[in-house]
Amino acid sequence: MNFTRWSARFPGTQRRAAARSEHAAAQAKRGEGSVPAARGAAGHSTAGPDGCPADPTVRGTGSTPGTGSAPATAEGTGTPAPSLDELSVRDVLDRLPALVALVHGPDHRVAYVNDAYTAGFGARAPGAPAHLALPELGELGLLPLLDQVQRSGKPRTAKNRTAPGGTSSYTVTCTPIEFPKTKADADGSTAHAHANAGSGTGSVTGIENEPEAHTGTGVLIHLADVTDHAEAVERLRASERRQREAAVTLQRSLLPQELEQPDDLRVAATYQPGGTEAAVGGDWYDVITLGAGRTALVIGDVMGRGVRAAAVMGQLRTAVRAYARLDLPPHEVLQLLDGLAAEIDASQIATCVYAVHDPNEGLLAYASAGHLPILVRDEDGTVRRAADPTGPPLGTGGWLHTSGTIALGPGSTAVLYTDGLVERRGEDIDEGVAALERALSGAQGTPAVICDRLMRALGVDADHDDDVAVMVLQQPARTGADAELFHNAALELLGGIEAAPRARAFAQGVLASWRFPVELCDLGVLAASELVANSLQHGTPPMRLRLRRTDRRLIIEVTDGDDHLPRRRRAEPADETGRGISIVATIASAWGSRRTPGGGKAVWCEFALPDKAP
Repeated sequence: MNFTRWSARFPGTQRRAAARSEHAAAQAKRGEGSVPAARGAAGHSTAGPDGCPADPTVRGTGSTPGTGSAPATAEGTGTPAPSLDELSVRDVLDRLPALVALVHGPDHRVAYVNDAYTAGFGARAPGAPAHLALPELGELGLLPLLDQVQRSGKPRTAKNRTAPGGTSSYTVTCTPIEFPKTKADADGSTAHAHANAGSGTGSVTGIENEPEAHTGTGVLIHLADVTDHAEAVERLRASERRQREAAVTLQRSLLPQELEQPDDLRVAATYQPGGTEAAVGGDWYDVITLGAGRTALVIGDVMGRGVRAAAVMGQLRTAVRAYARLDLPPHEVLQLLDGLAAEIDASQIATCVYAVHDPNEGLLAYASAGHLPILVRDEDGTVRRAADPTGPPLGTGGWLHTSGTIALGPGSTAVLYTDGLVERRGEDIDEGVAALERALSGAQGTPAVICDRLMRALGVDADHDDDVAVMVLQQPARTGADAELFHNAALELLGGIEAAPRARAFAQGVLASWRFPVELCDLGVLAASELVANSLQHGTPPMRLRLRRTDRRLIIEVTDGDDHLPRRRRAEPADETGRGISIVATIASAWGSRRTPGGGKAVWCEFALPDKAP
């Protein structure tokens, strides 16, 4: 049995032995220097030509079966150097750079410690139990490990053990061994070591640190100093922690610090980064009020990790807010984002859902770029999935996205989420979505409460292996005094010269019935008149005037069949037209326009209500 092959099973010995062999071979090839020979049994010496004891060295790398090299010889004598199999166990172990100790018996009495062990922990008297003679093993927590190895007959390894108050770290391997069964075996002049690679059990002879022979089972303890490695690992982990903290900080700073709260929706969202072992991803969300009571909601996931993914996410979120101001249909917003994502970083793609809530229609219009489906829970607890259309992720290009709609009536709750909430290793993602549906069907409370309940129901905790973003929105079912603060009124306009007077009379009566202050009624009637006049001048039938009040604002909107959007311009003193939109923009809190899905346009303005308005 080649002892090098057996001892190389311990951490560190194989690489060091290989390095020494390569260095010796290089020296032999150049004809330089000599390589120290392994020491023989105690008391054995070799004489040089002058009769003095010769330096026990060998030239070359020694004889190893199967290597094709010539047998090594003692320098100056021509006598072949002893092979490794001819050396005693003590000679081999004394030369190991790692710390080695042999213990035997149920009390783990010390049989032997090598020179490296003595240099590291001091001399140890043989024969004493390990818990007394080797207190460092107790500090390293190895005494229970010795019992396990002796009982099971299988080797055990403990990595990166550091004694309390110590500065060195060790990887410790404990291997079961068998001492000679009789004293005669122990006193043999030639020592051998045998190992059974399958069972991990070794037989050791030639260790004579006590007067009596060591018989029965024991444990060979091999401590490899890995302090440098442990320090390098800790530096790497510290660097990873700093990078992760930077990514989390960047991620959170790019997310909305406070969600916009529309008049007609209650919205809450949460983001949780993955556990300490998981890199931060690019999950994000946003709520954007579009005016006229409409709200855009978006959630997405950049397919990447770390600071780079968070930076891409921030650029996409900024772009979404800019495109949302154009008040485009959801699929057109995704079309613009798709081209932008490819320009930002062609190597990274992202999934995204962009949805627009219109309280007048009671619908959630949406478009999806490779994202998971929106879930809607009705007031009776029924959960529905938003059906297709779903296109490929952003950044892939070459796809025309389309929009779909799903009803969101009073008392309904919708959930938008990223894959970290429902995706699990070894499970189909549809199983995770089904589990989310079951959790949502029984979830009650405010959007913030539902967010927390869904996270707990899906098993998302601080050690989760992926980051998670969840957004919950509710369309409240208003009754009583709360319902009196929300009203709608609409008038169909057929065109003609009577359309403007009818619109003014209608607006005057509705605003008076809503008990607005006189000043606000006058401003509302003026804005309605100017918007209708603009539609009569530049639009086509059918035309419609809609008035809507919430608890915070008055909204006036006019729709017609022409899709040419108005713009504000400076009218010259001699111009007879072109002042209507400027007047509306001056007296209203905000105004805007958009194209409607069926063709045509909508022009709107809104007024903030006084704090004491009923």
